[in-house]
Amino acid sequence: MGTMNLKPCLAFSQLLSYPSERIKLTAADLERQLNEFNPAAATAFLGYLNFLELQDLPQIEELFTSTFDLQALSDPYVGYQLCGESQARTLFLIKLQELYAKQDFSCGTELPDHLSVMLRFIGSIDDPQGNIEIIVDALLPALEKILTGFETQDHPYRHLLNALQIYLTNMVETELPETKRQKELSHG
Repeated sequence: MGTMNLKPCLAFSQLLSYPSERIKLTAADLERQLNEFNPAAATAFLGYLNFLELQDLPQIEELFTSTFDLQALSDPYVGYQLCGESQARTLFLIKLQELYAKQDFSCGTELPDHLSVMLRFIGSIDDPQGNIEIIVDALLPALEKILTGFETQDHPYRHLLNALQIYLTNMVETELPETKRQKELSHG
């Protein structure tokens, strides 16, 4: 996968799925990865990590549900954030399904535009150019909208999403010049 380190996307994906018993282990693993590769994202992640340390699984599940299932502004569906409930979202879903099928990737029981599914996809597929396009064209614009939906700056999931935004932005900034160079060399 070139120099891209998208392994943290898999951990972010798990943390943005309905919480399981492994949530604290996943968060600790992600913190180690972020400290190694992206200290700014690790710093942003601390608010979420601190929340996890103080809560039991039922409280974590309750906050997850109230954050992502009950509030439309923090809706975790990328297509919804970008297009609303429209024909454009339907087309976006169809394109994602086609892309997933080409890579033998299953989104399981979730819709293909769920943030956690898209992160799991880019974290497990070796396609640097395609991953950068997904990050730039879909994930970062959707994250921007999701983050504006939080009423308080100190919401635990705001910290998690902010860390993800910093991580993905850094990934694009470090990879895009190399990806453009590769594209130019292949067409030059």
